[in-house]
Amino acid sequence: MSDVVRWGAFSCALVPLVLIVSGASWIGAAGTAAGLAAVTCACRALLRQSERTAARIRVRDAGRHRDRSGRSGPTAHGGGRHSERRTPVD
Repeated sequence: MSDVVRWGAFSCALVPLVLIVSGASWIGAAGTAAGLAAVTCACRALLRQSERTAARIRVRDAGRHRDRSGRSGPTAHGGGRHSERRTPVD
């Protein structure tokens, strides 16, 4: 995630500089920098939230047992109906 934030900060500095060199107004360049900074901050917040959610899911799923097919639950522990066991019929 830090690489994404670094590239965002780099673009927040580079784009206004290019705009000023190409003849845009200082106010327009400042507005563009502010907009890019807002988008970068929003993306960073979303990335952090996504990483936290993924970490919680990994921790929650780490304790579950899985069978060979990747299923969890009672079938992973061998539960369920077994047709090979016969019970007497009254």
